[in-house]
Amino acid sequence: MRALIDIPDNKIKELAEICRIEKVSRAELVRQAISAYLEKKKPVTVDAFGVWKERGVDGMAYQEQVRAEW
Repeated sequence: MRALIDIPDNKIKELAEICRIEKVSRAELVRQAISAYLEKKKPVTVDAFGVWKERGVDGMAYQEQVRAEW
């Protein structure tokens, strides 16, 4: 997909300098930046399956014990 975006002149100069140093095109640098941003913002999922297996306590027994305290 192509996208048209407005980038301030001072940012274009900074971008051009980075492109020169890293020897990559501006488009490639923008793609890398977008990929890094999306990776940073990706929702974190927690794998909870089997979380009690190392506890040595039966999950139901623990639940009943905790509820008995109410």
